[in-house]
Amino acid sequence: MTIKRSSSGIRRSAAAIVAVAAISAALVGCSADAGSSGGSGSASDLDAALEKGGTITYWSWTPSAEAQVAAFEKAYPKVDVKLVNAGTNTDEYTKLQNAIKAGSGAPDVAQIEYYAIPQFSLSESLVDLSQYGFGDLKDDYSASTWGSVTSGDKVFGLPQDSGPMSMFYNKTVFDQYGIEVPTTWDEYVAAAEKLHAADPTKYITSDTGDSGFATSMIWQAGGQPFQADGTNVTIDLADAGSKKWADNWNRLIDGGLLSDIPGWSDEWYKGLGDGTIATLITGAWMPGVLEGSVPDASGDWRVAPIPTYDGTPVSAENGGGGQAVIKQSKNPALAAAFLKWLNNDPESIKVFLEKGGFPATTADLESDEFLAQAPEYFGGQKINEVLTAAAKDVPSGWQYLPFQVYANSIFGDTVGQSYANKGNLNDGLAEWQKQLVDYGNGQGFTVNK
Repeated sequence: MTIKRSSSGIRRSAAAIVAVAAISAALVGCSADAGSSGGSGSASDLDAALEKGGTITYWSWTPSAEAQVAAFEKAYPKVDVKLVNAGTNTDEYTKLQNAIKAGSGAPDVAQIEYYAIPQFSLSESLVDLSQYGFGDLKDDYSASTWGSVTSGDKVFGLPQDSGPMSMFYNKTVFDQYGIEVPTTWDEYVAAAEKLHAADPTKYITSDTGDSGFATSMIWQAGGQPFQADGTNVTIDLADAGSKKWADNWNRLIDGGLLSDIPGWSDEWYKGLGDGTIATLITGAWMPGVLEGSVPDASGDWRVAPIPTYDGTPVSAENGGGGQAVIKQSKNPALAAAFLKWLNNDPESIKVFLEKGGFPATTADLESDEFLAQAPEYFGGQKINEVLTAAAKDVPSGWQYLPFQVYANSIFGDTVGQSYANKGNLNDGLAEWQKQLVDYGNGQGFTVNK
């Protein structure tokens, strides 16, 4: 699953609609509208459901979905899985929440990114899969992704992919300008200065303000600005990690060292191909994007660990998600059986990896075959050795807001303005926090700051 996050690519109105709907359902007790399915069950119900068969609907935008569904139906011919692409991320979430609120029309299984899972779980729209023994699968997944689909003893989904952050860099550009691969953020800023001074048309990276990137960078800096316990929420975007990231990134903004090319635009892809953008700090799903969308740069790119503040290896997740069973499902046991196969069966995961996904499963992250892959695009480098090491270096304890979709939608109007005006990111974070506190309290949460 390649998660393309761009604050400019998400319409604020759509994000706000799904956020308000999800939160309203949680706080005014509308979970009954989601249907009464998803009650008591057991692990044995999964085998019985597969034996009996039936029809379920699966919403997904993953490139591997069609092939995975075909493989599942071949293995379990009594089951018919109707695959629907209901749109990417926010578009799907809007349709999903509308169906949940209406009490009909929701799929049995839906793809949901990690940052959006809290909203749907809080509104009691997702089946707690622990009743089917899914809690026993904890050790099958990386700690960070498992933490993103669970809350206490409750399991609201299974991870499909992960996005541990690393640094993708253009080795051809680095060699041309005599730039050493940076291992710390001080060295990264120094590399940015050296590159831009040598050729003002080139930049160490591009960043115009992206919520997913910013929160991941705060995570990597040790921040935990969001804490939620039911409807009690704490927001502190001035905590030590948030300030550490903002102060560091301010150096790049103040020095004019960041390209203002919008991410995922045609110009952005062109910049990745011609050396205008020399590095990307992003998730482990990036190789497939580069190979598929920047083919002319084959052989130029390499992967290195994400720079750190003191030399101690530490990463963070950026992007990724899993699938969940919707409470509206009339056959939650069959839906859960499909989900378990989808994200836990080696045959399904093999299909997923062949389509360019990056795994969340520990068996695949530690597989000799996976680690030995040496793509020609990356000069024959065994890039998965770097990427899987990053997965082990993700700190635990990170939480998203139970209204993170809304939070992301206003990032451009708050923190994004610090980028546009070459201002202080700390001021942008303070404004973001103010608006989030006001919004959360207005929606019935108790938000402390």
